[in-house]
This record gives sequence, structure tokens and C-alpha cells, in this order.
Amino acid sequence: MAAHMRRRLRRGATTTAVAAAAVAALAASQAPAATLADGSVGSGDPQAAGEDTANGGTDGAATGNSPYYTDLPPLVSPDKSTASNVLPAAGSSEAGIPASVLAAYKQAERTVATTDPSCRLPWQLLAAIGKVESGQARGGRVDANGTASPRILGPALNGQGFALIKDTDGGAYDGDAVHDRAVGPMQFIPSTWASWGQDANGDGRKDPNNIYDAALAAGRYLCANDRDLALSADLDRAVLSYNRSTEYLRTVRSWFSYYQRGTHEIPDGTGALPSSPSTPSPSPRPGTGSGTGTTPSPKPSPAEPGGTPSPAPSKPGGGGSTDPTPKPPTPKPPTPKPTPPSETLGSLENAGTGPLRATAGQEFDERVSVLARNAAGAPLAKVPVTFTVTGDTGTLFAEEKKTVTVWTGTDGTATAPKLRAGEKAGEFTVTAVAGTGRARTLTYAARVTARQADAIARTDEKALTAAPGEKFADAVTVKATYQDAAAAGVAVTATMVKDRLGAVENDKGPHFEEDADGKPVRTLTTLTTDADGQLRLPEIFADDHEGTYLLRLTTEGGASVVIELTVEAPEEPAPGETTEPGEAPTPGEAPTPGETPSAEPTQTPAATKP
Repeated sequence: MAAHMRRRLRRGATTTAVAAAAVAALAASQAPAATLADGSVGSGDPQAAGEDTANGGTDGAATGNSPYYTDLPPLVSPDKSTASNVLPAAGSSEAGIPASVLAAYKQAERTVATTDPSCRLPWQLLAAIGKVESGQARGGRVDANGTASPRILGPALNGQGFALIKDTDGGAYDGDAVHDRAVGPMQFIPSTWASWGQDANGDGRKDPNNIYDAALAAGRYLCANDRDLALSADLDRAVLSYNRSTEYLRTVRSWFSYYQRGTHEIPDGTGALPSSPSTPSPSPRPGTGSGTGTTPSPKPSPAEPGGTPSPAPSKPGGGGSTDPTPKPPTPKPPTPKPTPPSETLGSLENAGTGPLRATAGQEFDERVSVLARNAAGAPLAKVPVTFTVTGDTGTLFAEEKKTVTVWTGTDGTATAPKLRAGEKAGEFTVTAVAGTGRARTLTYAARVTARQADAIARTDEKALTAAPGEKFADAVTVKATYQDAAAAGVAVTATMVKDRLGAVENDKGPHFEEDADGKPVRTLTTLTTDADGQLRLPEIFADDHEGTYLLRLTTEGGASVVIELTVEAPEEPAPGETTEPGEAPTPGEAPTPGETPSAEPTQTPAATKP
């Protein structure tokens, strides 16, 4: 009954409602190791396919616009139950996908996601094409390695109902040294396989009859020309590049939607064989209409089931009259031929770039390097890669450029010029972009650190002392160096500390200026060495506490020095040592220059009694 219903749907595919779900055109086979019977299949409407029928061309289609199967999906969706989202482990062979075939589709999806993640290839699209092309490798009749047994061949593309494609492989793939035939589960013609063939099962051969090889080749072919298959327009273009027929597109789309709702795995060799091949269309000669030499009969209007024609449309402006002059069809622009995977940019990867860090004003030791791979995963040469610096650190490439373009070499790598760090510390990024349309992008994080010093010391050894409540008379001057050279622009922190380790700030003793609230400041963090690596500290003041205190200076880079500050009251003079104004000097002491000796007579010692 189900088959009967599908035949009814196919016969009624001229109606608008059914045409939206009806089938389409690609290349497939009907009998093992044999061609489909002449006249039993065809490539659909050559005009719809955009095929160059006058010259027997295929317009670059992967299958040569060979015939395909038009069976529709089952009328019952695989997930029709609303009670559970769990799909059955087994079920109708017509709806299921053979185990090896399903594994090949999913493996191809994973591989392409690695080499061309922007394509977003779904395995369900491969399954839809595989269903239409060969009925999932003729129901999963493959050996343990995934190779169709016997091999799958389409009819000879001899121009009799199909495209005319003369032999391109000497019969190596299709056994036909006169005309080409579509080959394998995904029905590649030999000339397309020569460019897109893959070895996905690692046996060292690119075999179009192997489902793993063919599925990966199909995946890469569909992703060509920077397509993003998550976009409906790109997906349609990809399917039409496989077989240029709108009916084929509808058929693949119907199976794609079906598999997106779910499917199940069935044992190899148990899948149902397709039964509805597409109808052949003889290749017309230039100026001969349908190719038979006769004028085709008018087709029933799609709006009138049963074949009753609709009234002809009126001319613009009304009046009911019609234009008896038929208008020639508008020629379709040729579809761009997909670039072979060996020439298609698949991915852009980091080629071993290490951490990007440098001191302000210095060159970065690391250089940004990328690796371009083609759609087959091999290194791809002659790809322009644009590197751009983004950020406010002042970092630039050589010759003070923020953007440079470098072409990949034969090993697929491109290395940007050296970076020179700006004077401002902070983070920035370097972005590498390759490819047009759907560009591949890599972003590298980088950092500029403040200038560093590995040593800092005082420029003199003078003792630093002050009386309580007074200012230290001598300024503190230090010099920072890095690898024995003056370290200019190095940040220095100065802190009054309790011990030489500097773990705790002192809360008494010397201090710098007072803050806005009148509190003493004992830590300064905005200090920087000058062009000679030197730093002169601001004035230092003593509070009322006497003693020896410690000042610790630390540089960016970890160098430090501890300086002693002494706060002590001046010494009190011994009795008789201080001479007040007008006071006579101590006996035997010379008067101070300019001082007037006292007029008081000197006492004579008392006479000794006899």
C-alpha cells in the first residue's frame, strides 16, 4: 500500500502541492556491476538543470547529471511518536541506513568539521544524497572495508537521454573506455573523482566504490567555494552542484528533512533497493526543441488536477486577450565549477606560535605563524594571510605597520614579521585572516609588560639622618639596571617597611608628603626611572619617633634595595661647652673670630701663707 501511495504521489508530481515535495535528479545505478537499462532513467529537465545540452556538457556537476532515484521518504516520520524522543534501534529497512554506510557519513562529518569547520556539513545531507544516488550503496551491500560489492555503475553517458561525456579515465574506474559512467555509492564521474577523490579508510587507495572514500569526497565537494551548509541558500547551491536539476534538489531535500528528524541503523545488506528511477530526457540538438524533432504537447496546468488546463493569463492591462508569441526562456548563468579540494582552503591553524610577551620597547622573541590546509587536509601554498595588530599598547610590526599580508610557502605556513612592543603595558591581539567569502580566522593574545630591571642601588653611600620632626637634608637617588645596562622607564615602588623583607608597611617613622587628609604617606607607586635609569625620590620627613628605619625600593622585574634612615635628636653640649653671647670663652680657649674678649679681670690665685 505504501509503495502504491508513493507511485500516486510521483504521478501527481505535476501539481504545485506535490511538486514541492517531489523528487529530483542525480546519478545512480540500478543493477550491480551493470548500467541502468537505456531509456529507464534520465537526468530530468535539462533546462532546469542548467545543463549545456547543446554541447553535451555537464556544467561541472559531480555526477555528470546522471540519473538518480526518485523514491520519496516513508509517509510516517521516524519520530512520529510524541511520547518519546528516543528512536527505535531497529525498524523498516526502507527507512533505516545500513551500519557501514551510516558510519561512513558520520565519519565524513567529523573529518570535515576538523579541516573545514565553517562549512558545518551535516551527515544527514550525505545520507540524503546517498539515498537518491544509490539507495545507500544498494541497501548496504558492501564488504568489511566498506567497498560496494559488486561495484556500482551508472549508464554510459553517451548523449542518448543523458549528457555526452567521452571517456576520461581509460575505463580505470568505470570499465568503459568510450564514455564515462558515474561510479560508486555517491556516483562520481571519473573526471570529478580525479580531482576530489579521498582515502578515508586509510588503505592507501582512493576508491569511488568505497563508501568511506566516497562519503568524504562528497562532503568536501559540497563544502567547496566557501559554502556554509547551515545556510539554506548555500545548501541548495551545494546540492545543485552535485546534479543540476531542481527536481533532484527537491528529492534530496525531502530525504534530508526526513533524516534530520531521525533514523536508525540496520545491518549491512538489508536495506531496501530503490525502485523509482528518474525519467530520461533525450539531449536536444541546437534548435530542435525537445530533441525528438516534434513540438511537445502542452502540459496540463499544475493548478488543475486531472489535466484540465487553466485559462491563459491575460496581458497586462486586461482585455482578456493573450500574447500568442512565446517568450524564449531566460538563460541561466553558469554555475561556478567547484574548486578541487587540493586547491581549496580548508582550515587555518596555529603553526606553533608560542606565548607572545615582550617588555615595553623591546622586540618580541616569538613571531606569529599559521598553517593553511586544503580541503583534503594537506598544506596549501600561495594563500595570502593578513595579520593585523589590535590594541592600544603601541605595538607594531616591522616598518611600523599594524597590518601586513604574507603568502604561505610550499609547506603551507606563513609567518608574520617581528613585533616591536609599544611603550604602554597591557594586552593586545594579533589576528590572522585567510580566504575570501567564508574567511578562516585565528586570533592570538599578546601582552606588553612594563620595562624591567634586574638590579637597583643607591648612587652614593652618604648616611641619611634627620632630627625628629625635620626633613632629611640629603635626597635619596638610585639607579636601576638590566643586564648591566641602564634600565629606563622602569616602574619603582618605594615603601617604608618594618623589616628588610618588606612584607609590612611601617606605621611610624619617616614618611613622604602628607595626603589630603593630613595623613603621612609611606608608600609611593608612581615612580619611574629616567632615561639614564636613575630615580630621585621626593622629600622624606621624620616624625617624632627616633630610631633607625628602613626604606625598600622594588622595581618591575623584582630587583630591590633597602636603605636605612636614621632619626635622632642632635647631641646636647657638655656643661661649659656652650658659650652664650657676651660670655667669656673657656680658659685656654681662643676667642671666636670677631668676638670681643670679656673685660672682667682674671682672678689671681690666693697667696699661700708662709
